[in-house]
Amino acid sequence: MKQRIIRLVGEKATQLWMGTFHSMFARVLRRECEVLGYSQSFTIYDSDDSLGVIRESMAQLGISPQQIHPNLLRNLVSKAKNELLTPKGFEERARDFTEEKAAQVYRLYERQLERSNAMDFDDLLVKPIHLFTRYPAILERYQHRFKFVMVDEFQDTNRAQYQVTKLLSAQYRNISVVGDDAQSIYSFRGADIRNILDFSRDYPDCQTFRLEQNYRSTKSILGAADRLIKHNLDQFKKQLWTDNPPGDPITHIECVDDRDEGKRIVQIVQQESAHQKYDLKDFAVLYRTNAQSRSIEDELRRSGIPYVIVGGIRFYERKEIKDVLAYLRLLVNPRDNESFSRVVNYPARGIGVTTIDRLKEFAAKRDMPLLAAVADVSSMESLSDRAKKSLQQFHSFLHKYSALREQMSFSELSRSMVDELGMLRQFKEEASAESMNRWENVHELLSAISEFHDSRPGATLEQFLEEVSLVSDIDNWEGTQNAVTLMTLHSSKGLEFPVVTVVGLEEGLLPFYSNSIDRADLEEERRLFYVGATRAQKKLYLTRTRMRYRFGEPSYPTSSRFLAEIGTENVELLESKGSRRTFEPSGGDGFDQRPRRTRRGEKTRSGDEGYFGDPLPDYESESQEVPDVTRGAIVIHETFGRGKVIEVRGSGDAKKAVVQFDEYGVKNLILKFARLKPA
Repeated sequence: MKQRIIRLVGEKATQLWMGTFHSMFARVLRRECEVLGYSQSFTIYDSDDSLGVIRESMAQLGISPQQIHPNLLRNLVSKAKNELLTPKGFEERARDFTEEKAAQVYRLYERQLERSNAMDFDDLLVKPIHLFTRYPAILERYQHRFKFVMVDEFQDTNRAQYQVTKLLSAQYRNISVVGDDAQSIYSFRGADIRNILDFSRDYPDCQTFRLEQNYRSTKSILGAADRLIKHNLDQFKKQLWTDNPPGDPITHIECVDDRDEGKRIVQIVQQESAHQKYDLKDFAVLYRTNAQSRSIEDELRRSGIPYVIVGGIRFYERKEIKDVLAYLRLLVNPRDNESFSRVVNYPARGIGVTTIDRLKEFAAKRDMPLLAAVADVSSMESLSDRAKKSLQQFHSFLHKYSALREQMSFSELSRSMVDELGMLRQFKEEASAESMNRWENVHELLSAISEFHDSRPGATLEQFLEEVSLVSDIDNWEGTQNAVTLMTLHSSKGLEFPVVTVVGLEEGLLPFYSNSIDRADLEEERRLFYVGATRAQKKLYLTRTRMRYRFGEPSYPTSSRFLAEIGTENVELLESKGSRRTFEPSGGDGFDQRPRRTRRGEKTRSGDEGYFGDPLPDYESESQEVPDVTRGAIVIHETFGRGKVIEVRGSGDAKKAVVQFDEYGVKNLILKFARLKPA
C-alpha cells in the first residue's frame, strides 16, 4: 500500500506513517512510554503470553481453572479494555459472579504487566488514549504531525480505535474514513459497526461518497450478494453494480455428508482446472469454523491435490520459536516475567515447579522482577543448594549475552546463544520427524533474524521482536504457492480468487449459533457470508450437507436461510439423492457420484431426501473410561496421528481436550470417545 501511494504522489510520501493501528501506536509508545512508567524496551505480549499472566493471576487469587475457564477471563478483560473500562470501572459494572472474578483478575493482571514492563495487544490501543488525555502537549505534537488522518477498513474499528482517531484529528478535523458496513464481521474482536453507521452524526459536516461499483465479481455473483445483504436492517443503502460480464451461474450443491462435501470440492478443482485452465492457487475453500477443514483436507490429500491452510499454528507461535524469542525478549527486557517463566527450565536445568513458586513468592514480597530476584537467590533459605546453583547459572548465562549485545550484531548474538543453549543439538539427537521439524524451524528463525538485520541497516533486536509480535495469519500467507487455499471466512476478507467454494450453508453453522440467535448477531453472520461470496471473481460454489458430524456426533441440519435469501436467479441447484448421478461444473464433463456405504446401525431412507436413520454409535455398550489427559501431553489418535494436548476442559463424561495434531491441525475431542494413547 505504501508503494502504491509513493507511485501516486512521489517520493515525499516516504515520510508518511502507515500501518495497522497496533503497529502505528506501538511506534508512538516506544517514543513516549516513559511518562507512563514504562521503559522503551517494553515487551509486547501475544495472546499466549497474556493467557499465561491470566493463569498466574488466577492462581494468586485462588480461582480454579475448573471453576472459570482462563480464556473466558482473558476475553472479558480484553473486552473491558477495549471499552476503556479501568479495573475499578469494570468491578462497579460487574453483573454476575464471573464478571466479579474477572474484575479481580483484571486488577492483578495489570499489575503483573506493569511489573514485567510489558503491554498486551489491547494496551497498544488503550495506552495511547491515556497518553494523549493525560499529556495534552504530547497530543498537540502528534496532532500537528498528522494534520491528515485516513482510516481504512473503518467498519472493523472498536471504540478504543475510534476514540484515539478522534483525539488525533480533533484539531484539524481532516479525517477520511473508508469502509463497507456490509463487511463488518469482527464484533468478536470488539469491532463496533456503530463507528461507521454513526460517523456522520459525530461529524455532521462530513461528505459521504458511495462507491457502489464492483470491479471483482461477475454480475451473477454480485447480484446474489446484493440480494442477500439487503435483508440487513443496520446498513447504508447502496445499489451495487458492475461492468463485468454476467458469468456462470452460482452452483449450489447439496451433499450427503461432510465426506461427500470433500469429494465434491476435489471434483470442482479437477474439472475447473481441466476445462478453464485454472491453477490450483486460483481456488479457495472458505468455511465458518476451522473444524470443517478436516474432511476437506482428507479428500484433497487422498487425491494428491496440494493445499495450504491459512490460520493453522503460525510460525512465530510454535513452541521452539517462542522459546528462542523468550530468551531474546529477556535480553531486551529483563523485567519480562512471562518470558522468564517460559525458559528458566528450558533446556532442563533441574529447576522444578516448587523452586519457581518459591522464587515468585520471594519476588512478589519485594515487588521485583523474577530475574532480579535470582540475583539475590543466595539469601533464599527455602531453596536447596542445587536449585540456587541452577538459578545462578541461568542468571549468568543471560548476563553474559546481555553484555555481548554491545560487542556483536543481534543476528550473531542470536546464533551464538542458540548454539550455547544446545537446542539444535538436542533436536538432532532425538532424530524424530517432529524434532527435525523443530530443528528446521529454529534455523528458519535464525535466517529471519539475519535477513531482518541485513535488509535494514541500523535495525535493532527490539525492532525485530516488535515486528514478529504483530504478525498475523494473512501476513504469513503469500498466495504464491500453487495450491488450493483453505481458510475461514473471517480470514478471507480482502482477498480474491477466480473460484471460491463456501461450504457448510446450514442453520447453526452458517449462520453460526447454538440454540437461538438475535438480530444483531444474525446480521453479522449474513455480512460474513456476503464477504465470502464476494471473494469470488468468476465462479462461486455453495455447499450444504444433509448429515454432518459435529462435536463427535452426527447431526441433520436444515438448509441455511441465506440460501433462500440469495434467491434462484442465476443459481443452479445440484441435489444429492443418494443414488448415481452426474454433476457438471461450468463447461466440464460429468462424473459419477456413487451412493456412500452406510455405517453400522444406519438405515438409508427412501425418496430424494438422502437422510440417514439413527446413526448414533452405541457408546454405552463400549464402557469407555475417560482417560487422564493433561495439558502438554503428547498423544496418539487412531485417525489424526500424533499431537500435543494444548487445553483440557470439563469433567466426567463431558471432559474434552483441544489437541494440536502434527498433520491435521487443532481438533476438539471428547475424551471418553477419542481413544487417545500416550505417545
